[in-house]
Amino acid sequence: MIQTMKFRFPYFIIAGLLLVSTYSCVDTALLPVVETVNFTAVAGTSATFWGNVPVDAGSAITARGVCWSTGPNPTTANSKATTTPGTGEYEVGITGLTMRTTYYARCYATNSTGTAYGKQLSFTTLLTDVDGNIYKTVAIGTQIWMAENLRTTKYRNGVAIANVTDPASWASLTTSAYSSYANNSANNATYGKLYNWYAVHDIRYIAPLGWHIPTQAEWTTLINYLGGQSAAGDKLKETGDAHWTGSYAGATNSSGFTALPGGFISSENNTYGFYNIGVMGQWWSSTEANSTNAWSCSLDNTSNQVASINGFKQAGLSIRCIKD
Repeated sequence: MIQTMKFRFPYFIIAGLLLVSTYSCVDTALLPVVETVNFTAVAGTSATFWGNVPVDAGSAITARGVCWSTGPNPTTANSKATTTPGTGEYEVGITGLTMRTTYYARCYATNSTGTAYGKQLSFTTLLTDVDGNIYKTVAIGTQIWMAENLRTTKYRNGVAIANVTDPASWASLTTSAYSSYANNSANNATYGKLYNWYAVHDIRYIAPLGWHIPTQAEWTTLINYLGGQSAAGDKLKETGDAHWTGSYAGATNSSGFTALPGGFISSENNTYGFYNIGVMGQWWSSTEANSTNAWSCSLDNTSNQVASINGFKQAGLSIRCIKD
């Protein structure tokens, strides 16, 4: 008597070989319930997430946290951060992010059945310096610029930059220095700080990670995109008279650059001091002219002109950074 063998799974016979097809089916009713509640404290390289696991589906939670990536629908195979297993609400911080980048994230939880995910949220990290100052940015043509003047007091590695308050002392400096205009810290939030060129050139880097001080060629690219030196000024300058003084009213700020008149520190003989806040803005480039001078760009309150200045490295000027 020949018995028929009954298979509990699909099978195929090809050329005398028995091929067995195996597959698994996860009962989603046995997966934990996960909620991605919210995110806060988004900074340059970090953020904080809140999640909740209200139901474990009868099997203990062995892992939970948040996963993220720069593409949609991240899983635990991407980047993840964990917290204590269990049910209920939880908070978890994520670090190691790239500034000014959009991420997708969702909370997850794992039990013996598998891993479940909460809804996906997206967020964009900010541009910050080592002091924690946050900066607006703007895309102009093919470039991405800070839309505010730099105001850090430290290099990228956290080492302090010298705060030199006496303008007469700047004339003899060959090392990095900064100051608030008129030594009044109230000016910093609007106009940023003033730096000598040695701070620009320092290999410890004054710009945030992923950013740098523009070369004179990069300034020229910006200016040419906006119509050249005789036309770009009005497109760069903040509109109105809240910060720019005088009767000239041609500024449109159509670029979004929002140039402000932060003034400068003169380190030349007989003119030591703080000058022209509200009247002139001048920004360093990283391009050296010679052993004593470096290039910068200047705007004033009387015209549409953008001037290229070849000036002393000991002067105190504003800084705008550009994305690498």
